[in-house]
Amino acid sequence: MTYHHQLQSTPCELPVGKAVCVGRNYADHAKELNNPIPSSPLLFIKPSTAIVPFEPAINVPADKGVCHFELEVALLIGQRLSQASADDVMPAILGYGLALDLTLRELQSQLKEKGQPWEKAKAFDGALPLSPFVPASEVPDWRALGLQLYRNGQLQQDGACRDMLFGISDLLAEISNSFTLLPGDVVLTGTPAGVGPLQPGDSLDARLILAGQSLLQIHSQISA
Repeated sequence: MTYHHQLQSTPCELPVGKAVCVGRNYADHAKELNNPIPSSPLLFIKPSTAIVPFEPAINVPADKGVCHFELEVALLIGQRLSQASADDVMPAILGYGLALDLTLRELQSQLKEKGQPWEKAKAFDGALPLSPFVPASEVPDWRALGLQLYRNGQLQQDGACRDMLFGISDLLAEISNSFTLLPGDVVLTGTPAGVGPLQPGDSLDARLILAGQSLLQIHSQISA
């Protein structure tokens, strides 16, 4: 059985569960893909089989078209959440980390044109590289969090959680009223602008930032 890890690779005794993701939660990202800005959270699920370690290397499908990176702040759920209110959800967050929502962009566009679900483009094996988690006690205010992704030394994504269309407490409440969240589940909170294609050999450096200071840094190489 696969377990989540906190910083310094300390097991946190929670098995890896499903990942509930939100699309278009940053207006600038919706605009860069010519998508409408949603009036309510756009939710989809990745299974536990999509979750793999962010470090030291990420395998990208070689025969399924262009694969895009989308860096997101990830939440590790430590308590059961069902039909919860926004006032009650924050204690359920056990940790904060980083995740890549890997997306087969050409396939996703084809599925959209046919009015079909996105799972083949979003939920394939290995589609969610995930970092260790920083304990939630080290993040007194999620609004002060930021995230950055460098590819081959060049800054590609630079976002601030305060710019989310749907903040974390409202997002968790909305999710819990559609899907029960269990300990070990992960919630992805959306990606800022700057997404793009990955190539074999690319070097990725991702940072979780709190009030301007680096809270978590991870590095990975892309292999096919």
